[in-house]
Amino acid sequence: QLQLVESGGGVVQPGGSLRLSCVTSGFTLEDNAIGWFRQIPGKGREGVSCGSGVDLSTWTRASVKGRFIISRDDAKNTFYLDMNSLKLEDTAVYYCAVNPVLYGQCTPGDFSSWGQGTQVTVSS
Repeated sequence: QLQLVESGGGVVQPGGSLRLSCVTSGFTLEDNAIGWFRQIPGKGREGVSCGSGVDLSTWTRASVKGRFIISRDDAKNTFYLDMNSLKLEDTAVYYCAVNPVLYGQCTPGDFSSWGQGTQVTVSS
């Protein structure tokens, strides 16, 4: 049974850092596309950063580029989102997702399997 479990969310002050982890099971992560998405109440889910499992290319949305880094450890069936210099507007529920193929620019509809989400709150 395919499963994705996020962890690492929490409350942090502006300028702080968090590392989100997505532990996967029930399949082999290698060669699969990975993605991190976020959603705030009343808004649609948006792509934060995604990575191809084939050529290891990545896409990161402009508002977090230079602050957030996606990475993966296929041997551990785990991938990560390192978030630095966090801002108030980064507050959201963050979701991890996987798909056999990365089609475009980190679109939620292109990902087939999802975790349950973890809350990230940036607050002073």
